[in-house]
Amino acid sequence: MHKTAIGCSREDIVEQVKNKQESVHDYNSYVPIGNAINKLQYWRKYGAEIFYLTSRRKPEEIKQIRNVLTKFKFPEGQFLFRQKNEEYKDIVEKIIPDILIEDNCESIGGEKEMAITHVMSKIKKKIKSIIIKEFRGIDILPDNLKDLISY
Repeated sequence: MHKTAIGCSREDIVEQVKNKQESVHDYNSYVPIGNAINKLQYWRKYGAEIFYLTSRRKPEEIKQIRNVLTKFKFPEGQFLFRQKNEEYKDIVEKIIPDILIEDNCESIGGEKEMAITHVMSKIKKKIKSIIIKEFRGIDILPDNLKDLISY
């Protein structure tokens, strides 16, 4: 999340994004939400393969997001972004993850902006989709991967 979101309520952060608060586009200054890093490290330790999918498309912005992952020592994983004419669903359909965790895109239009919404139904059936409230973070999700798949 953007740095000026620190200490704000989830609802206030959503409003900051809707109102295009300046730091929303300062990707170099992004910070993890809650204990996301610890959660991801735990899942990785117990066998999860992690994919990071950024909304950014411009090379400089992609580099900035990658730098944030490195700076905060996010666990190893594949870093993905959309190519020209590629949508989120195209990436999801390509990798077909066991579990797809994404936020509800509240600040940018909701369900119609989520990746899982547009995935072909025959592929969607193979994916456990977990939707969390935007800026809520993943702290609420189970540590145990077996519990996560049935969440």
